[in-house]
Amino acid sequence: MNTPNYLAGYPDTLQQQAAELLANGRLGLYLERKYPASHAVQNDKALYDFVSELKSRYMKKAAPLSQVRYDSKLNVVKQALGLHTYRAHLQGSKLKTRNSIAVAALFRDGPPEFLRMIVVHELAHFREKEHNKAFYQLCCHMEPGYHQLELDTRLWLLWRDHHTA
Repeated sequence: MNTPNYLAGYPDTLQQQAAELLANGRLGLYLERKYPASHAVQNDKALYDFVSELKSRYMKKAAPLSQVRYDSKLNVVKQALGLHTYRAHLQGSKLKTRNSIAVAALFRDGPPEFLRMIVVHELAHFREKEHNKAFYQLCCHMEPGYHQLELDTRLWLLWRDHHTA
């Protein structure tokens, strides 16, 4: 199986630097030094509480959460770190919405910063369905270091694939 290119879309120079760090065995050290802590969000209830707290802090007027869970079937190979689903249905004369968030189960073992970045990304989809400028501005509002965390998460996935192969 080919290793997915988690860094597709990033400049070639950055991809080359990452490949060199990986080949020299230094990528894991970089990540472990920068992100030494693990988190305690280990089950779906704790994840729901974590997401709800962020939502209430930054998106009070957004539709309520229906479900939040870890999903072992999310395909990280296809770049799905998390998933936001939205469903609208009529209940009588009222339009009801259901927002659900799933996070790839492998992030139970990741640094708390990566989990937060993924949750922020999925919450931003409550307002912005597309990955446009407004979407990323909202992500950065909720997590000022969003872009660096996204890159580091992709580096972690690259290192994890290489390390566990």
